[in-house]
Amino acid sequence: MRKIGIVGTGYIGLVTGLGLADFGNKVTCFDVDYEKIEKLKNGISPIKEKNIDELLKRNIENKRITFTTNIQELLENSEIIFVCVNTPPKEDGNVDLSQIISVSENLAQNIKDKKIIAIKSTVPIGTLEKITLIFEKYGKRKDQDFELAVVPEFLREGNAVYDFFNPSRIVIGAENPETIEKLKEVFLPLNAPIVVTSPNAAILIKYASNAFLAMRISFINEIANIAEKFGIDIKEVIEGMKYDKRIGKDYLQPGIGFGGPCLGKDLMGLIKMAEKEGYHPSLLISIFEKNEHQIRQIIYKIKFFLGEFLDNQTIGILGLTFKPDTNDVRNSLALRIIKMLKNDGAKIKAYDPLGIDEAKKEIQDIEYYDNPYDVAKDSNCLVILTGWKEFKELDFRKIKDVMKTPIIIDGVNLLDPKTIKEMGFIYKGVGRQ
Repeated sequence: MRKIGIVGTGYIGLVTGLGLADFGNKVTCFDVDYEKIEKLKNGISPIKEKNIDELLKRNIENKRITFTTNIQELLENSEIIFVCVNTPPKEDGNVDLSQIISVSENLAQNIKDKKIIAIKSTVPIGTLEKITLIFEKYGKRKDQDFELAVVPEFLREGNAVYDFFNPSRIVIGAENPETIEKLKEVFLPLNAPIVVTSPNAAILIKYASNAFLAMRISFINEIANIAEKFGIDIKEVIEGMKYDKRIGKDYLQPGIGFGGPCLGKDLMGLIKMAEKEGYHPSLLISIFEKNEHQIRQIIYKIKFFLGEFLDNQTIGILGLTFKPDTNDVRNSLALRIIKMLKNDGAKIKAYDPLGIDEAKKEIQDIEYYDNPYDVAKDSNCLVILTGWKEFKELDFRKIKDVMKTPIIIDGVNLLDPKTIKEMGFIYKGVGRQ
């Protein structure tokens, strides 16, 4: 059993903390958000994830996890501290390290005995050197007072609990042999391949992995757009590609593009890192540009049916989160598309199973409903922007009866075109029609 500290109780921090507690470790989670910590103490998760409520309840009852806003309590009860704070993009695309810097200052001022500080947040190369300087500013010495490591996360929101317990690999970026062994011991129960690298290699592994996934999404979107021009069903094309072991089936789902808090941010972060070193990463830039183009394609398809000017047009939106099975709307392409449609004069009605409360924080002047049928009522067009399972199971005959014009733009290829068209809908997907 290890004494583990977690800084930050968002998706990564909370899931990591609960997972490590479930292995029998004593885990202390620290966050500056008092309201969030109080909810967690009472067994209320601030995030929506499959199985997280049971995991939280079990580990609180077994007294394996505690939550605090007191940095001293964290430090007194941890030998290894995982830093899991947010590193959002700045307006220029560079990574905002303000939370990492703040955490480093807080830890450096307060540590009294040696700690291993493992960074799980996605940070650019050079960040560990900045953290080291902060600790040295407060008289703390590397190897004697602290050790630094990079342990990137590869969790998918909506499947984060499953991914924690079933990782494809564990990456440990560290230099000190004792630190490496202690971190290996922490993750040993996961029975996954452990890749040990330098800290900077671990950082690049995370960026490269997400950039590669973004590339796959942009690639299949490009092929879907080409298929559409020839009247070919992209689903048939994917079916013939996925059996090639060199290609596989994952991340070959055409749609509105990649959004969310990770892929786009990390792709741009990698671009900025390369440019700072004088290298022009043309492939990475083209992936980003392709994604922006894909968003505009959805707007184009809507206007193809409703006309260039959307004044007095009512558009129903199904899906607000950046992916299904989460309430996260950070960098949701659905919200971006809604804003673009609003700017063109459209009246927007929207529904999402989990994301409405979060969406309201970002967009107030649209109509939110608690069911898809009220969204469809009197709409000129229904646009599916998130692939929630419940949307596939709707009574589309009822939907058709209440719509002003039965047009469906399926931005995530959720529906079967043949079935929908037989009901009397005009249907347009991504590479499917």
